[in-house]
Amino acid sequence: MPTALGAALVLSALTAAYAGDWPQFRGPTGQGHAPDASVPLTWSETENVAWKTAVPGRGWSSPIIGGNLVWLTTAVTDHATGTSLRLLAYDTGTGKLETDAEVFFIDNTTLLNQKNSFASPTPVIDPDGERIYVHFGAQGTAAVAASGDSAGELLWRTRFPYTSQHGNGGSPILHDGALIVSIDGYDTAFLVALDARTGEERWRSVRPAPISQAYSTPLAIEVGNTSQIVNVSAFRASAHEPAAGREIWRVEYPGGFSNVSRPVYGHGLVYLSTGFNEPVLLAVRPTGKGNVTDSEIAWRLRRGAPLTVSPILVGNELYTVTDSGIATCIDALTGEIHWQHRLGGNHSASPVFAGGWIYFQNEEGVTTVIAPGTEFKQAAHNELDGSTLASIAVSNDAFFVRTGTHLYRIEETP
Repeated sequence: MPTALGAALVLSALTAAYAGDWPQFRGPTGQGHAPDASVPLTWSETENVAWKTAVPGRGWSSPIIGGNLVWLTTAVTDHATGTSLRLLAYDTGTGKLETDAEVFFIDNTTLLNQKNSFASPTPVIDPDGERIYVHFGAQGTAAVAASGDSAGELLWRTRFPYTSQHGNGGSPILHDGALIVSIDGYDTAFLVALDARTGEERWRSVRPAPISQAYSTPLAIEVGNTSQIVNVSAFRASAHEPAAGREIWRVEYPGGFSNVSRPVYGHGLVYLSTGFNEPVLLAVRPTGKGNVTDSEIAWRLRRGAPLTVSPILVGNELYTVTDSGIATCIDALTGEIHWQHRLGGNHSASPVFAGGWIYFQNEEGVTTVIAPGTEFKQAAHNELDGSTLASIAVSNDAFFVRTGTHLYRIEETP
């Protein structure tokens, strides 16, 4: 087990507060941390697989866990009639399908991008486990009952139409009773907060021109005693007041769009990627006001910056991986590169830090496990059948891994 982790793990106390649940994309803090989980180092189709169950349709939403259920979305297409956008729940202990509910039905059967799906945004579940919120991009957003006899019942739904080149991508988040969704299209772009109970719009922060497509997920952070919603979009990233949506600060990058990577936060810095076509990783101090492009960028990384994959912060080091599989370890405070290493394969899933190790999963079913630190040390190389674009979830000392056809529970087994 690696021991040199540098500074105390960022936000680990918040992670522990969720008692094993993984309620949103990248877990309790939205940053991929499950430091106290006793998860396996190695696995394969014949090792440490507690169960494996088939998942119908096509979807790249990452699993989330609330209580004894693991949730994900999928799209089941009948080329004669259309596509059913569905919410699924599986028993965490057995893998049995417990809920299969249609949320929307669309006439479309043709993907805008063959790598994408109609069900790529990850759901988010409220802290009491009663409601789960799903987002299918321009096809609609909805609240669904998550517990009891009414599980799967539609509570409300709404739709924000927009035009995008590649379909849906960014996931919703919950903050202080609001469901917050980023909408970034060629024709309209805004950050919107909905009342989580009713679906009614609380506020909308419209992005000024120029606008374009983006697929990132917002992140709620605490700066001093103040909350901020950090959102990465085309040509700019901005922070907003959660109550009214007013912009606090922004950084601009005129050449960056089609952003996918979710930001992370620690050491008083927000780390974010500027997007296609040559991403730059920025470390931004979130204490300024207005346009802080010239005043609050602490450092920039141009070589090895991620496009699709979100970074992960462990101790004093920030880890990234490019779509083509080049991993980079960076000093989180200075931007100095400690090492770069080719992991192999193509990468879309965001890494997780669990039980003292960092897990990088590529698109070909391979997970490379490394020890945190300023020298590259590979600990394991694990393979599953099928493609893997969804990010790994962690709960109760187990990994939940979604492939193109199946959902796995991976844990230490006899």
